[in-house]
Amino acid sequence: MPWRQPTQALMARKQLKVLHALDVATTQLYHFTAIMIAGMGFFTDAYDLFSISLVTDLLGRIYYDDAVLPVPVSAAINSVALCGTVLGQLFFGWLGDKMGRRHIYGVTLKLMVVCSIASGLSFHHSRASIVATLCLFRFWLGFGIGGDYPLSATIMSEYASKKTRGAFIAAVFAMQGLGNLAAAIVAITISQLFKKYAPGYENDPHWYADYVWRIILMLGAVPAILTYYWRMRMPETARFTALIAKNIKQAASDMTLVLNIDITAENGEADALIREHEFGFFTMEFLRLHGLHLVSTTLCWFMLDLSFYQLNLFMKDICADIGWIGSGSTMTPLEQTYKIARTQALITVAGTLPGFFFAIKSMDNLGRVKMQLVGFTMMSVFMLGLAIPQVISTSIWYSHYGHICFAVMYSAIMFFTNFGPNTTTFILPAEIFPARMRSTCHGIAGAGGKGGAIIGVLWFLYAKRSLSTTLFMLVGCNIVGLVFTFTLPETKWRSLEEVTGERENDKDQSGVSLVRTPLFSV
Repeated sequence: MPWRQPTQALMARKQLKVLHALDVATTQLYHFTAIMIAGMGFFTDAYDLFSISLVTDLLGRIYYDDAVLPVPVSAAINSVALCGTVLGQLFFGWLGDKMGRRHIYGVTLKLMVVCSIASGLSFHHSRASIVATLCLFRFWLGFGIGGDYPLSATIMSEYASKKTRGAFIAAVFAMQGLGNLAAAIVAITISQLFKKYAPGYENDPHWYADYVWRIILMLGAVPAILTYYWRMRMPETARFTALIAKNIKQAASDMTLVLNIDITAENGEADALIREHEFGFFTMEFLRLHGLHLVSTTLCWFMLDLSFYQLNLFMKDICADIGWIGSGSTMTPLEQTYKIARTQALITVAGTLPGFFFAIKSMDNLGRVKMQLVGFTMMSVFMLGLAIPQVISTSIWYSHYGHICFAVMYSAIMFFTNFGPNTTTFILPAEIFPARMRSTCHGIAGAGGKGGAIIGVLWFLYAKRSLSTTLFMLVGCNIVGLVFTFTLPETKWRSLEEVTGERENDKDQSGVSLVRTPLFSV
């Protein structure tokens, strides 16, 4: 009857008990368990994606007569995993909304384990066969990695309380920094062990170097294997079970078990889950309510990754250009690998990890939008700080003190990258879209980011521009990201359903609003 429609709409926008319990739950052991389970996936992702930069020069020394890899080969090896990641984010993001977050969480992990091991076992009949098989397995490795992005972000956002959600998702993503550091430590350790203890190493260093790059890539399977059992034991998120599967009793039962709190589902709550406002993805209603948000999150991530992957994957080339690492012609292959890994470890410890640490500490106080604005701005400042002196004199960074100054400013760029947009572009898509399309939209935004990464890789390898020109271009990308950040909503201290418009503003028992003052309000 017509006069009942307002009542039904009000019921549909009423907070379910199980979701309210999640929003106000105190931090418990299971929250940290979920962070570790989801975070180890990102540890593995970062290890697999960035370890390739440690061994590309090694591949050139072994298979291309002590030379660097040809540009087409280097472009293929560096970008093929990113191409797989784009497709994995789109496919598994969509699948996560159709089948559930947990059901396919183990599939991505198994894919990463198999392909990490297979990458190190690439055929050895000729250098062409090695490159071809390595690219094949790294493509599927990237496909599995891509699935980890929307699933991990969505699972953590739907488990966390509204007061700690930002910090918890940031903690999951911060495992990327540890994975990056682990790749450098493994490369340093393996190369040094072979140099010291391999019999006859001095007579044939190239023969032993062929084992080193394979071991480095294969060890990426270890953290994924250790995590698999615990991933399979995770229950489905309550928001998927209640809002998409429409099984409130099961959602209440799952959350009662893992959070050690008593949640009972009222009989009338199921009736509140009407489909009146459940518009589809390809509708004008979605375009009106969330179209700009999807474009903005995708573009911000695109601009961020265009910079981020150039600065990480080609850190060794940038440092070699200023004489920091030295020429490969004066070193054995494993000595070169050691110096490249040492440089990566130094930048990670000095800039990347502190950036992640302060992001976790500040996320639920400063807010996502403000941190993204600060990050893009300060990245631009320090990029200009590296580029302008290079324009004045190309040799300005070549001295001992120049190396120190360069390292400090490069680390500062990595600090503000991870304090700001590298973390916030991962968090925001997991918070601002409705539950039934949250994973899909996160996958689209992430795929846009990896599209930027691919373009960044190809630009660096083919454009052959000076460091200063590249940095000026990246500053322009930061400015575009800065502009689109202003179109995004602030999500701190707000429930997911309130942010997405699936319910009204939170109110406590006395009717006082719990929503804090929005960004930039007076």
